[in-house]
Amino acid sequence: MSIDIKALDGVTFEVTITAPTRTAHIVTVSDAYYQTLTRGTMSKEQLIAFSFDFLLAREPGTSILARFELPVIAHYFPEYEAIIKAACTP
Repeated sequence: MSIDIKALDGVTFEVTITAPTRTAHIVTVSDAYYQTLTRGTMSKEQLIAFSFDFLLAREPGTSILARFELPVIAHYFPEYEAIIKAACTP
């Protein structure tokens, strides 16, 4: 399985998951949410890759929304933000 991330602009990214089934997703990450989660300790691309690894550990790529803003993950998985923040703590 591979996760390919392509920046479309500073806040919008195209994510392609290649697994048994190929899926494509458009993800939006605001600068404010990015800073809240990471405090700048990783790039937005790294945050998205980490987020998709998190999602794929819990559901198949075909269950991930085709288009969403990153904060939506926390609505489905309340532990998401705490896990990201812990991963960004030195």
